Amino acid sequence: MTLLPPFTLITGGARSGKSACAERLAFGSGLKRRYIATAQAFDTEMAERIRQHREDRGPDWETFETPFDAAPAVAAAPGGSVTLFDCATLWLTNHLLAENDIGNETEVLLIALAAARGPVIMVTNEVGQGIVPGDALSRRFRDEQGRLNQRLAQQAGLVVAVMCGLPLALKGTLPEMAP
Repeated sequence: MTLLPPFTLITGGARSGKSACAERLAFGSGLKRRYIATAQAFDTEMAERIRQHREDRGPDWETFETPFDAAPAVAAAPGGSVTLFDCATLWLTNHLLAENDIGNETEVLLIALAAARGPVIMVTNEVGQGIVPGDALSRRFRDEQGRLNQRLAQQAGLVVAVMCGLPLALKGTLPEMAP
């Protein structure tokens, strides 16, 4: 059984192994597992991805599908459980496209993270290492994602970057994980 800090942030690029790392940490905790899913299926390909994720997780996860209002599910995380939030990037995208107040939504989420009684592992994408996007919406998304990631990392006790499936602790101590 691995002891996790109250809040762990896992970041990296697309298909870097972030979610797999987060799942390994959750399994290693030995705690009851909860999953907060933020994806929305706007096309058949995304619907298939969501279906596959559900199947891959199996029945041993309590799942909350919350593309917008994830804070109550986060805050309700009971002791004796671990919550995997996958992912902050899609959560942000949902709010950005709905033209919600990103600053307010971020504050609500940070308060919920602090209120959780069980550890929370959050997955997010690092999107700021590429070229400057060519359109205003993409630049705003990149900027908002960077600001969100910084706020989350400030609050996290453990921040892990994943590249090529390999985790690297940026803040805190990475616990032993099963391969």
